[in-house]
Amino acid sequence: MGRFDWFSKIGATPQAVAVLNDQPILFTILLVVLVAIILQIVLIWYIHYATLKPEQKKKKDKKKQEQK
Repeated sequence: MGRFDWFSKIGATPQAVAVLNDQPILFTILLVVLVAIILQIVLIWYIHYATLKPEQKKKKDKKKQEQK
């Protein structure tokens, strides 16, 4: 029983499980790359949001609020 046998339950082939059991650094690299990509997406979204001009930001419509 290897550390990555649970991958076979989610659809991995026996060859893929054997490679991960033989070289667990590949799984670590995969996780690091995924976290780095997610952090880059969040950073890009924050830069986009922080640099919006005031007229580009959504404002609540005062007319709709007064009618309620």
